[in-house]
Amino acid sequence: MTREPRKRPEPPGGPGRPSRLGRLGWLGRLGRLGRLGRRLARRLSARTLRGRLALVALVTSALWVAVLTTAFNLALDSRLRAQADDVLRTKAEAVATTVEVRPDGRLVVHEPAQDQALDTGVWIYQGRRAVESPPGAPPALRRSADALAGRAGAFAEVSEPSATRLYALPVRGPDGSRAGTVVASVGLDPYRSTADTALVASVVLGALLLCAVYPLTRLVVRRALRPVGAMSAQAAQWSEEGAARRFGTAGRPAELTALAASLDELLDRLAAVLRHEQQQAAELSHELRTPLARITAEADWLTARPRGAAERRAAHEAIAGAAATMRQICDSLLSEARTREAPVPGRCRLPELTGALAARVTADHPQAPPVLARAAAGTPAGAMITAGVSAAVAERILMPLLDNARRYAVRSVVIEYAAVPGAVEVSVVDDGPGVPEEFVPSLFEPGRRAAPGDGHDGAGLGLALARRLARAAGGDIGLERAGGGSGARFTVRLPAG
Repeated sequence: MTREPRKRPEPPGGPGRPSRLGRLGWLGRLGRLGRLGRRLARRLSARTLRGRLALVALVTSALWVAVLTTAFNLALDSRLRAQADDVLRTKAEAVATTVEVRPDGRLVVHEPAQDQALDTGVWIYQGRRAVESPPGAPPALRRSADALAGRAGAFAEVSEPSATRLYALPVRGPDGSRAGTVVASVGLDPYRSTADTALVASVVLGALLLCAVYPLTRLVVRRALRPVGAMSAQAAQWSEEGAARRFGTAGRPAELTALAASLDELLDRLAAVLRHEQQQAAELSHELRTPLARITAEADWLTARPRGAAERRAAHEAIAGAAATMRQICDSLLSEARTREAPVPGRCRLPELTGALAARVTADHPQAPPVLARAAAGTPAGAMITAGVSAAVAERILMPLLDNARRYAVRSVVIEYAAVPGAVEVSVVDDGPGVPEEFVPSLFEPGRRAAPGDGHDGAGLGLALARRLARAAGGDIGLERAGGGSGARFTVRLPAG
């Protein structure tokens, strides 16, 4: 007995159509592609700004490509459908011109010389009866045409055996009454093939575009961020070398100008903080050395051999005096850190600072000559002159000068401020006897006083500490006018803010 080969069953949708199982297989493949895309996205999750910007550009481009592809294919499908409808109307109207309605109501079809194009896919009905029909029309198509008989301007579609669209056009008699119907058909396969080709082409084009967007965006962002990388390398080099250079804003793109200005301001503040810390350490180590050496010497002298009561009392007084000097030095050097108002030392406006100092000194010492603050001659009215040090540091520099001027002034003390190229200057002027010429060389030495017996309790440290503070801040103090009875003029030069 011979066994016939088993025939493969047709899919539920008929020959040429994918089965539900096939569609589920495609869905499974799409799901795997989706999972692969998510894993790829996790691997591509950028840890750098360049990668993040590239991913943002890729996602944005993908959304726009999807929207534009969908809109294009929907518009193309609508346009192709409209073209098919126009072809049906033109074909039905052309056939209707060949149909004559006799007075008795019969339809007579006049055959033109070349009617192959008109006869293809055209039915002519009188009532529900087909007067003329295309030979070999599929049953499903013939039934759809019969259903349109007697209807006016109606469309219908048939999917078996191939996609076909039909249109019904009424045929009017001489009196305008309806005498019959022309049903025209056109195959939709060419239109759908065009739509499918356009869909595949747009998807492929979009995919190629997205494949190019990511590397191109990374390249563009890398080129755009190249100045930022150069600035980072410069900042790292400057931090290693301790250079005081700055970026500046000249010759930079507009987007980097604000960044360069912010970095320069930050570097200025860091430099001010560093100067502040270095100044405190240097002042403590330098100024405490002398009284500490005196205490050590007095202690060694006391323990070297037995001393009398008077000698011990003198040594104790010397040690107590040195300890008091050390305390005064510590108080002077640490008061700036305790009383500063700004969280980070760095800048202050001289008109406001000098005015406040003049008012405070005048109020604290009403019996002394008044203190006035004003801009120097030639300074524009309302000019905002800013020093590159904190208000507390500037105050610690100016207060010893104001104390000396207040002690020796006769009628008034004047504080003048002005801006000079690359810096600012503050002068403290009094109308007292001035500084003796022989004392000028040792004026800024710690512990030196021009008149030790003048009655005030200073330790001779004010001018020395003020000068050290000014130099630590990148400036200096100088005596411009000494003796001669015309008063003294001390000028403080500080970095511009």
